Amino acid sequence: MASPMRSLFTNPDRYLQSFRLFLEKSSEHQSMREFMERQLPDVIASIGNGKSTINVLSIGGGAGEMDLLILSKIQARYPGVTINNDVIEPSADQISKYKERVAKTSNLGNVKFTWHKETAYEYESRMNAEKKSKKWDFIHMIQMLYYVKDVPATVQYFHSLLESQAKLLIILVSANSGWQTLWKKYGSDFPLDDLCSYVSSGDLTSMLDSAGLKYQLYELPSHMDITSCFIEGDKDGELLLDFLTETLEFSKTASPELKHRLMEELKKPGCSENRDGKVFFNNNLGVIVIEP
Repeated sequence: MASPMRSLFTNPDRYLQSFRLFLEKSSEHQSMREFMERQLPDVIASIGNGKSTINVLSIGGGAGEMDLLILSKIQARYPGVTINNDVIEPSADQISKYKERVAKTSNLGNVKFTWHKETAYEYESRMNAEKKSKKWDFIHMIQMLYYVKDVPATVQYFHSLLESQAKLLIILVSANSGWQTLWKKYGSDFPLDDLCSYVSSGDLTSMLDSAGLKYQLYELPSHMDITSCFIEGDKDGELLLDFLTETLEFSKTASPELKHRLMEELKKPGCSENRDGKVFFNNNLGVIVIEP
């Protein structure tokens, strides 16, 4: 009998709902913000040397929270320099939130925004069709490599677009996170199709080593409160389970046996820790900065 489980990506609205709840319940953006405050200034220290315009490409820029922080650091390093910020983002809803955020933010006078409602692959195909290969001073791919069909080819393509002093920054779940444990053990039980693939910072650094590319790796501690997942019928808990398993209505469509095994796994030290009566999932991140 065919499994009734379907990929969460078949329902973009529920995916966005679960993603926003994940951001609310996790320290993901806080961890990234700390990295942007502490380490990013060194990463971008020479990307615009001698340039009157800095070209930035954001792949999967979402609603722009991290993008605007990155831009503020580039502005601080290169005051008054014109910045062209191109955003590749397939979700119209996220783009409209991004535009709202830009409208409410001051000090963006020297930044020119261009949004492209497309995937990374569609961008690459369009550039190839137009026989263009625009070069960039800074490219970032934050939490988006799970959604491309061919990870090494995508990274290689965007790496080929770097200027001589540029950097490619990628953020993914860490090889030392609960995601690694969960997906290595249960990935084959989830209805992934070809809409999403599991890739961690460890997988990516192996690819980069094979390709002979130079990079720096940073580990960012992060966690997510998944206590609600253990409360039967809790709406937030059900949404978070959908996000963790990338499965639409996991609580309702998974077999009782799979659900039981998964809930037990989520409690184990490989995935989570208990603090003050709450369960915190290990959401550690890996940041990889690749040289040209």
